[in-house]
Order: sequence, then C-alpha cells, then structure tokens
Amino acid sequence: MIPKHDEDNYGWTVHTAQLLRDKKMSEVDFDHLIEELEDMVSSNETQMINRLTLVLTHLLKWQFQPTMRGHSWIYTIREQRDQAKIHLRKNPSLKSKMTEILEDAYRVSISKAARETNLPAKNFPTGCPYTFEQIMDENFYPE
Repeated sequence: MIPKHDEDNYGWTVHTAQLLRDKKMSEVDFDHLIEELEDMVSSNETQMINRLTLVLTHLLKWQFQPTMRGHSWIYTIREQRDQAKIHLRKNPSLKSKMTEILEDAYRVSISKAARETNLPAKNFPTGCPYTFEQIMDENFYPE
C-alpha cells in the first residue's frame, strides 16, 4: 500500500525517495514533493531565526541588565552561536536571507528580553544594535 502524504508523511517521504532513486518520475506526487521542499526552506530559516533570537535576547539582557550577568547567559550565548554557525555552515545559502532573518530574530528578541528583564520593550533599540559579525563573534559582549 502506498502511504498517503496527509496520513503518513514519513512513509510517504521514504516511498517518494525510493521512487526518485528508481527514476519512476511518473509515479511521483510532485505537488506534495514541492510542498515538502518549501517546508524545508521555511524550517531552515526558522531554525536560524530561533538560534539568533536566543543569542540576541541574551546580548540585550547582558547590555541592559549588567548586574544580572552570569555564567548561564555566557553558556547560552556560546551554545547558540555555535549552533547558528553549524546551521549556517550546513546551509550556506541562508546568508542571502540574513538581513530578513536578523530583522525577524531581533523583533522577537525584544519581546523575550523585555519579558525576561521586566524592562519595557521601548527601552531596547528599535533596530538591531549589533552587526551580524558581532552577534556571531565569540568574544563580543556589549557593554
């Protein structure tokens, strides 16, 4: 029995991969295959946004709540920088979307930083105050 995309996504994906390997193009459900590929693109962008959001949130907390700085923030920043670097190395074409990704990540990080510091969101810059290079620099911690 051939798995249906909407009922068994995993089975459908395995089956479709085998059809492609066997070059049975007439049997491939191209509409759902295209949908899956587009979902992968979106997922890769979302993963990068999430990594950068965590780094940015902690950089904002570091800058705007200096009396609360601690090792856990440093570890979170380091880990998420490393995860972002790995993700970018595995998906280098994401660099072409970095301006948009960074804007989205910063917008979310303002809300998170405000909630976690109990500071009003208006206390944080409206635009990202750090360059992408600074965000990814293992030695950068804003003062």
